Amino acid sequence: MVTLTRPEGTEPQDLHLTRRGAVASMFFAGYALAAVAADAKPVTTPEDGLTIDEVLIANGADKPLPAYVARPKGAGRHPCVIVVNEIFGVHAYIKDTCRRLAKLGYVAVAPEFFYRSGVNLPALTDFNEIRKVVAQAGNDQVDGDVRAVSGWLKAQKFARGDKIGITGFCWGGAVVWRAAMVDPDIKAGVAWYGQLKPLIARAGELKAPVLGLYGGLDRGIPLTDVDAMRAALKAAGKAGSDIHVYPQAQHGFHADYRPSYSEADARDGWARLLAHFKAHGVA
Repeated sequence: MVTLTRPEGTEPQDLHLTRRGAVASMFFAGYALAAVAADAKPVTTPEDGLTIDEVLIANGADKPLPAYVARPKGAGRHPCVIVVNEIFGVHAYIKDTCRRLAKLGYVAVAPEFFYRSGVNLPALTDFNEIRKVVAQAGNDQVDGDVRAVSGWLKAQKFARGDKIGITGFCWGGAVVWRAAMVDPDIKAGVAWYGQLKPLIARAGELKAPVLGLYGGLDRGIPLTDVDAMRAALKAAGKAGSDIHVYPQAQHGFHADYRPSYSEADARDGWARLLAHFKAHGVA
């Protein structure tokens, strides 16, 4: 299997490939080849009852921002969640996460934040190449893309523009924390094991409450960073924000296509996500 143990990608010494045929078949099903476990049995959410779109969102760039959208069929306006990918882009796992949210009545949008590179990230196996692509997406650019998505949602007749949340995984977890600081349209965020160290000093900038979901065995995000962010949130009076740690969970514990997947912790985290959104007006 392939083991991904660190927030921004596995180091060469972490990488072990076996059962290549099975891994390749998972890739052709749309999963990121660099991280998929050969024996993975990921959750698959059907499209029935949903409207699935691939849209282009104006963001001020020469080429607009592509995004995958899943929403309930039929008339009506629904609360919204922006879904932020890991370093592998918008692959099958991220799209399925959108469909899970849509089944619960949300408009779920997964923007292709790395589209400017023109690279098919799920097809890459070299983490050095993946990192090069990810590095091109600077914080200001990504934060601007998030604001473009929330602005687009506010203009859609099927969306409740006053009920926009955001969730993200790994690389996307850090995006969630920043979005809650810089996008006034975001009402609440849920960050799954995103890097904290660069954001601790900015805790006071949060304008929307964030729930962090982290693994106690995460080799890339030490618990000292978690404790420091908790202390910073308390000092800044951000009572609606908190971090929950799963003591036996590794990095990527929600990713059901990876060997780090923990079904019990993923299910609990998902329940906490839904409760957090409901408590803060994104439902």
